[in-house]
Amino acid sequence: MEEKERSMGWEVARELEAEKTLLQRFVPEWRQIKGALWGILALFLVFLLGCWLAGNPFEATQRIPSEVVKSHGWVGTDNWGIIWYVVALAMFFEFMDASAGMGFGTALTPLLLVVGFDPKQIVPAVMIQQGVAGLVGAFLHREFENVEWKLKPMSETIKLWLIIAIVGCVAVAFSITAVYAYLNVAKVWIKLYVAVLLLMMGGISLYQGRKERPYRPNKMFLFAALAGFNKGVGGGGYGPVVTIGGLISGVPVKSMLAVTAISEGTVSTFAILVWMALLTSGVTIDYILLPSLMIATMFTAVAAPYMIRVFPEKLWKIVVPAYCCVVAAICFWKIIPDVIAKLS
Repeated sequence: MEEKERSMGWEVARELEAEKTLLQRFVPEWRQIKGALWGILALFLVFLLGCWLAGNPFEATQRIPSEVVKSHGWVGTDNWGIIWYVVALAMFFEFMDASAGMGFGTALTPLLLVVGFDPKQIVPAVMIQQGVAGLVGAFLHREFENVEWKLKPMSETIKLWLIIAIVGCVAVAFSITAVYAYLNVAKVWIKLYVAVLLLMMGGISLYQGRKERPYRPNKMFLFAALAGFNKGVGGGGYGPVVTIGGLISGVPVKSMLAVTAISEGTVSTFAILVWMALLTSGVTIDYILLPSLMIATMFTAVAAPYMIRVFPEKLWKIVVPAYCCVVAAICFWKIIPDVIAKLS
């Protein structure tokens, strides 16, 4: 039993909170400062890559004539620039995504569509941003002592990551095939299902967060499958289900946020490879948003794990499910007009 306890992966966060006050946790050690600098460097390198890609260096990368591109006079050129209102929106939603495990793609993508960007400008850039931010976030969560990744003996946090990643990929493949190829379900009902699910899970987690729950890892098979299904059919609702599912399964919130980061980083990286494969079939992509998203990520992806380290576990037990309900409310706000139109 003692060996098992040592390899769970979340003792480090509990020990830190027990041994140091909030003020002491607020002052980072040199190890954490170095980790943050390495994280910023990695994100900065992807920013430089984004600047290069935004200039359309390949035949498959072209300036798509969306409304925003037209308003800037960039149609038919390789011109681009940092779009500062996108940076501001991305900073807010990335901070909330990194600190609450959800909300970046679910909330930011529809906002960028409303502003006037094309899906082929949004989705590839968001996938790259989420892939890099998730993997860098997993590293920073370890450096800031929110989680521990152990291979020998394998910690529960590593096992959870493998469960979520493998089951999620299978569920994504199944959901795309079943819902779109065979059942032909209208997208509005899929989005309504995701919104209702998020609201229910957020409410359950808020209610159950008042007491400690026994750790039951077998539940994560169901939540991982559910999250992967959502990702495949609606493109959103992945992070919230994984994060809240982990809390319901008895995983401490700080470590669950780290597990969500590495899991979503893995899935998003896989999605990037799919997009790269699509380029060979004649699909064109516009990376005009990638530099703006990466500027926002350089600050928030580092700040969020640090804030999780500083503030106590009991605070995040309230913040995470409450923000899940907020994300659900945003989803409802977006789809209610479509539901009313469909019913009428």
